[in-house]
Amino acid sequence: MFDALADRLEQAWKKVRGQDKISESNVKDALREVRRALLEADVNLQVVKDFVAEVEQNALGAEVISGVRPDQQFIEIVYNELVKVMGDANVPLAEAQTAPTIVLMAGLQGTGKTTATAKLALHLRKEEKKALLVATDVYRPAAIDQLIALGKQINIPVFEMGKDADPVEIARQGVEKARTDGFDVVIVDTAGRLQIDETMMGELKRIKDTIEPHETLLVVDAMTGQEAANLTRTFHEQIGVTGAILTKMDGDTRGGAALSVRRISGQPIKFIGIGEKVDALQPFYPDRMASRILGMGDVLTLVEKAREEVDMAEAEKMQEKILSAKFDFSDFLKQTRLLKNMGSLGGVMKLIPGMGKMVNEEQLAKGEEQLKKAEAMIGSMTIEERKDPDLLANSPSRRKRIAKGSGHSDKEVSELVTNFQRMRSLMQQMGSGQMGMPGMGPMGGMPNPFGGGNPFGGMGGGMRPPQPGFRGYQGGGGKKKKGGKDKKKKGFGNL
Repeated sequence: MFDALADRLEQAWKKVRGQDKISESNVKDALREVRRALLEADVNLQVVKDFVAEVEQNALGAEVISGVRPDQQFIEIVYNELVKVMGDANVPLAEAQTAPTIVLMAGLQGTGKTTATAKLALHLRKEEKKALLVATDVYRPAAIDQLIALGKQINIPVFEMGKDADPVEIARQGVEKARTDGFDVVIVDTAGRLQIDETMMGELKRIKDTIEPHETLLVVDAMTGQEAANLTRTFHEQIGVTGAILTKMDGDTRGGAALSVRRISGQPIKFIGIGEKVDALQPFYPDRMASRILGMGDVLTLVEKAREEVDMAEAEKMQEKILSAKFDFSDFLKQTRLLKNMGSLGGVMKLIPGMGKMVNEEQLAKGEEQLKKAEAMIGSMTIEERKDPDLLANSPSRRKRIAKGSGHSDKEVSELVTNFQRMRSLMQQMGSGQMGMPGMGPMGGMPNPFGGGNPFGGMGGGMRPPQPGFRGYQGGGGKKKKGGKDKKKKGFGNL
């Protein structure tokens, strides 16, 4: 997501890097690269024009700050404008004063609307809200069956009346059931078409007039670029939508939809779909998305992902094991599976500031492959061997048996054991404060327990985000204004 846009913007920073200050002459070339980057990302032309004009105005009027390089200052200006274009802040779902909150889902066929309906229900359940799904798409083959199957998968009830009932009546009775049975939220999945037509819009209007939803969310495919923004505007003008859900943001999307929807349609993006799994839905935060676009990671989303997966009591036990050098292969296996639950290795790495630029696709693929090898070899160990890696260090026959059982060589098993012991020793030293590793620290320089060399070698020990002096990104910097007010910008201070 946004890789091509981030790479293109990198060319813009180079135009002002090495200059002593931002001037009209050096910012002109940088703005040309920004314009190209946005157009290639399929951002709406008018949005691009307004964006570049705002950046130019702010850049030329920017106060020169001591200790901050011009390219860093220019990046901050672009970041602030990106946040502004995408909506400044997250816009949460509306909540009815009297339950249930009614959410109407709309969209064309093929955008992932039915799946997004189930994803939203699961997201709300994590917020301890009881949701009911209502299936009104009686036209598309298996649409009702699909929603029922998704409902069973996430253990959320689905109200349906079959394919012969009137969609408006299904919606009305579904909302009434939610009200009677004490549901907090009712989400109504409606029919889509391959393109906008009078029949679809007429039915949506009748459903909306009947159930009077608190939210009308349009599900749009992010891969359609600026067309997603035009589609949102059309739906809003004809039926009135309160927000959008961008799906397929994990695919080969160029980013134009995220940067165009709010400005063109006037309606906020409320959620983004980041995968096919039912839990792959995230609230949309403009500041976090801007950080990702600029290759600065997204620490807050990473922390939220970890918080969902990590048991704090278990984490404390793991910390004690690390400090006492009792971290074993079973613990390592738990950690790799935890990482998988948080998403792909590449997806997690890109959320860590600085990592996205330092690890290429080939290295990530190698890392994924080595994780699988390690899991296979650990799976061939006995419980006793997993708990006591030293048994393997002193027994060639045990290593040979594991190699045979896992389908790998004796050498690979020996490397796994040797590197694991070295890693455990380093973890103990870092945990006890014997090793000072600035930046991202523990992840770099650590031996790779998978064998075959560390795919992430050299990433730690002093590694820093790509803009080391960037105001606010590291808690603020530079001189203060008169009166003592810090120049730190809103948004980056919390990272």
